[in-house]
Order: sequence, then structure tokens, then C-alpha cells
Amino acid sequence: MTDTVATPSTPQEEQPLSPPSPPSGLIAVFKQRYLLRLLVQREISARYQGSFLGLIWSYINPLSQFFIYWFVMGYLFGAHKDTPNFPIHLFAGLILVHFFNETFNAGTRSIMRNKALVVKMAMPREMFPVATMLVSLYHVVPQVVVLVIAAVFTGFSPDLTSVVCLVLAIAIIAAIGLSGALLFSAANVFFSDFGNIVNVLTNFVRFGVPMMYPYALVHERFGRFADYYLLNPLADAVIIFQRAFWYPTLTDADLAKLDANGKVVLPDHLLMHGVLALAGSLVLLAFSQWVFSRLENKIPERL
Repeated sequence: MTDTVATPSTPQEEQPLSPPSPPSGLIAVFKQRYLLRLLVQREISARYQGSFLGLIWSYINPLSQFFIYWFVMGYLFGAHKDTPNFPIHLFAGLILVHFFNETFNAGTRSIMRNKALVVKMAMPREMFPVATMLVSLYHVVPQVVVLVIAAVFTGFSPDLTSVVCLVLAIAIIAAIGLSGALLFSAANVFFSDFGNIVNVLTNFVRFGVPMMYPYALVHERFGRFADYYLLNPLADAVIIFQRAFWYPTLTDADLAKLDANGKVVLPDHLLMHGVLALAGSLVLLAFSQWVFSRLENKIPERL
């Protein structure tokens, strides 16, 4: 009978240590998609709580602005005379302007509005500006549906370029709107003045993009200097979005009339401008994320 030698049990592998602070960064936000989805649903439910119209308000607000601008700019100032299908042109620009302004405004106040969650729960604090951007994007969908229906009645004939322009324009606005929300939401914790600064800045957006006036007017007034106008990624996104919905409603007769009057309907190399605008917006988003990460550890103390 041979003695059996007991082999020593192998020690369990040591688990890697994790820092006590919550994970941070935009990548960490999308890794916790379940929590992000809950925040988006909570934001949408809170916005329409106690409202008997509910989601219909997401139609009423942009439509009321549309009719105001359409009447003032279209009839009082006669913009519709030089711009075929001016209502489609106007509403396409208004959708993106509303998307950006809502993301920027709500995102700036997202940390302060959710300060109880920020202090108590271990989650990426970037999740709150991201959630407000997604809520704003949620409201873009019904507005685009209304725009498509209106465009169909004016001869809308989309192509593959229209689909590419739709995605590109939305991506530019989402990136630059989230960039501003990240920067100003952190700054708003330390100085509440930044909330008022955002209100002032968004007042200029409507006039800094070709929404109430066509790009042809910019080119006519500034000539070759109109290229500097295209350095504004918001203007690029609006023109690209109009290429997706407004431009396909123009007939050959409309284009011939504009060409005969020396009107430049769209800038040359529009998609290239859009790709460059998206790249610049992503660089700005990376910078905003970097600034936010430097400030986020001080946010709970400030709150």
C-alpha cells in the first residue's frame, strides 16, 4: 500500500483591483447602455409628466416656430420669392437648429438637474449630457417624419446622396451639441452664469446658419469670402440637411431659373465640407471630453 502525497491546492488567481471612483469617459457611458436607456426614458417621462398632449408638444414647438419664421421671413421680407419651396428649406434648417439648441441648453443644465444622482451613484458623469443629446435626437424623429410628408407633396425625389446627407448632418449636430454640453455642464457646476451664456449663444444660431435665408444670398453678398462662412460646422450641417430634403424638391425649371439669375444653390464639394465638419466636431468632442474628465472629480464636492 503506497502512501499518497497530497498535492497543495493551487491558490486562486488574484482579481485585479479596481479604483473606487466611478468609471468615466464616453466609452464607459455606452458600455452601460442599460443605465443610459433608463436615464433617457426617465428624462422623456419627466418632460411630459402631467401633460395631456404628451409627445405632441415635440411637434407643436418647432411647428409654431416654423409658422412664425415662414410668415415673417417668407411674406414680410419676401424670402419665398427667391427661394423655391421656401417652407421646406426653412423647416429643414429649423429641425437641426432646434436639435442643437435643445442639446446644448438641456445638456448644460443636466449635471445640476441630476445632482442627487451625480453625488450618490457611481456612474460616468458624462452620461447625463449624453442622455440629453439622445432625448433631443428622439424628438428629431417625428419632425423628420413631418418634413418628409411635406416634401413629398412638393415633389420630393430622394436619392442615395440624400440618405448620406441625412446621416452626416445629424452626426455633425450630435457631435458638436454634445461637445458644448460636456464643456458647459461641467462649467455650470462652478459658475451658474454659464447657463445664461448658453441662452445668449443659442440666440445667434438661428441667424448664423442658412435657415431663414438661402446660401445663395450668402454667396451673392460675399462672393469668394463665402468659403469662410462654411467654416461654421452648424452652417455646413444645415446646408447638407437641406441637400437631403429641400434640394430634391426642386424641378429642372427651378434650377434653370436660379442658374439664370446667377444663384449658387449649394456650395461646391458639399460632402467634402461635411466630412471635414464632422472631423472637426469629433476633435472638439475629444477636447470637451478631456476637459470634462479634468473637472469631474471636483463636481461632487462642488455640489
